[in-house]
Amino acid sequence: MAGPLSGIRVLDLSRVMAGPWCTQILADLGAEVIKIERPGLGDDTRHWGPPWFKDAQGNTTTQSAYYLSANRGKHSVTVDIGSEEGQALIRELAAECDVLVENFKTGGLDKKGLGYADLSKINPGLIYCSVTGFGHTGPMAADAGYDYLIQAQSGLMSITGVADGQPGAGPMRVGMAVADLTTGMNAVIAILSAVHHRTNTGEGQHLDMALLDVQVSWMANQAQNYFCSGKVPGRTGEYHPNLAPYQPFPTKDGKVIIAVGNDGQFQRLCKALGQPELAEDPRFATNPQRVLHREELVGKLCECTRTRTSREWMDCLVGVHVPCGPIQNLAEVFEDPQVLARNMKIELEHPQLGKVPGIANPIKFSKTPQVYRKAPPLLGEDTDTILQRVLDKSPEDIASLRARGVL
Repeated sequence: MAGPLSGIRVLDLSRVMAGPWCTQILADLGAEVIKIERPGLGDDTRHWGPPWFKDAQGNTTTQSAYYLSANRGKHSVTVDIGSEEGQALIRELAAECDVLVENFKTGGLDKKGLGYADLSKINPGLIYCSVTGFGHTGPMAADAGYDYLIQAQSGLMSITGVADGQPGAGPMRVGMAVADLTTGMNAVIAILSAVHHRTNTGEGQHLDMALLDVQVSWMANQAQNYFCSGKVPGRTGEYHPNLAPYQPFPTKDGKVIIAVGNDGQFQRLCKALGQPELAEDPRFATNPQRVLHREELVGKLCECTRTRTSREWMDCLVGVHVPCGPIQNLAEVFEDPQVLARNMKIELEHPQLGKVPGIANPIKFSKTPQVYRKAPPLLGEDTDTILQRVLDKSPEDIASLRARGVL
């Protein structure tokens, strides 16, 4: 069955994570994605290892885990876009595509005649999505931006980590490329919005996506806390700045997360802990009071939670509709019955690598279920097929281009 974006063709000039994450989502949704890579080298992340994928015989391959995480469903075509002939090929492909995604530094493709101004003349309906660190305007427009830099500059690291005054205090990076991934997701939203506009008007447009803009926007409630109070939010470590109790609690054999979101849940928590009087204490009866008296409350709750195992508390609290759950590592995540039931791990068959594992797209459609059609490609494995099918190049044309170093 075709996905909801079947019939949409995407020219992917991006590499590393933000752009490829965007185009992988589009591929998951049924779009045809043509990934342009440098001959002989490919996407930078092909070389970001270890770890490297091991084939069915246990042999280490040259395919990095990082690259495999963001490139399934795509067709890899090698083109030297530094050459005039390579640039001409990109123009031909752009004329046959609905969407182009790129993450060169601002102005980088303009110098090659491959910017939006040039390609929109060839294809007025083209939706051209640029992903950069800082956007196409402002004093930092020309600067390169990586996820770590963006996490720091956006304020995210200032609210992440152990609170001041405690051992290990200090700004901390989130443990995955959150700025890249959220920018890729927002780029998908922008592209689909532009596709809808084009359906109504026939017009393509340029989309300017900046990692910094996206990460600042994702500060959400923390930014609003600052706007409303005038106080700069700091690191709160394990607890929530606006809710209590909403943090890890020690048990007989580890820790569990207890996340109370309203007064009714707190009353049920206190009853389950054998301390119903806490729910009637004026210091704890409402969430605003619990936040003000957090330290006292948490101390009382910890005395109780240490008396039983994590599993016992999870069974007890979930049974009375108080949110409670484990802190899991990734091995535990992919053995979790709920994760298994939701089919969040997939395996894609590759003709040379065998079965390649990956994380499923989280979207579940009732009418157009996703079909994962292709494992992450080897470098250039689709060059001949795409040039023949999309541009009607003959085998002799392709051989000539390859001999001249264009492919």
